[in-house]
Amino acid sequence: MVGPSLTDAERDLASRRLKLGFVGLVAVSGALTAVWAGGSLAVVVAGLAGGAALGATLLWFVLRWWAEFLPSSERARGRR
Repeated sequence: MVGPSLTDAERDLASRRLKLGFVGLVAVSGALTAVWAGGSLAVVVAGLAGGAALGATLLWFVLRWWAEFLPSSERARGRR
């Protein structure tokens, strides 16, 4: 049989990088929108900070939503 290709540590690292990449992508999107609109440096920084806050909020929401589809330990044991 073939086992998993990633160890638990590698899976955790990949998950952390994916989460940071998601938040970073939303943050850069906010900054680029401010640049495209012709904002000053302060507005671009505010767009970056606001995008980071929005990205973290979206990540929190998506992770909570996704957890509803994962089996809990009680369901996996057949107690529910």
